[in-house]
Amino acid sequence: MYTAIIAFGSNLENPTQQVLQAAQRVAQQPEIIQFILSPLYRTTPVGYTDQPDFINAVAQVQTNVSPATLLVLLQNIENEFGRVRTFRNAPRTLDLDIIDFNHENIQTDTLELPHPRAHLRSFVMQPLAQIAPNYAIGTHGTATELAEQLGNDGIEIVVIK
Repeated sequence: MYTAIIAFGSNLENPTQQVLQAAQRVAQQPEIIQFILSPLYRTTPVGYTDQPDFINAVAQVQTNVSPATLLVLLQNIENEFGRVRTFRNAPRTLDLDIIDFNHENIQTDTLELPHPRAHLRSFVMQPLAQIAPNYAIGTHGTATELAEQLGNDGIEIVVIK
């Protein structure tokens, strides 16, 4: 059994609904044994800023598959949600990223873990700190430590009514 951290993001076609439906879809996969989802956050775009705000969340999962298999599973779900890859940081219907997999260091053509920029992103660390405050991201620190360092500018919890 392995622990993985997965980031969810969307800023097109009802992003809140996209993230919630994608979370449900991931949780229902037979390869996912346990699934814990953070609160949703509204965040300002990073990189390419001429686009709508994002809805982000993070899940901690227990799985029995390899990181490569989990990546394929997540990319298949992105495709089901109409993900089109146009350019880096482009608007998207759904983005699913593996942030960490069992604290392993992995570098392949398709996957780098821990995610190389996750420790720099409030929209990953704030939600992760909500569900796994002591989860370490590489040698950068725990989710709580990183969330505190990054602050909460441009990010707020979404209250679902």
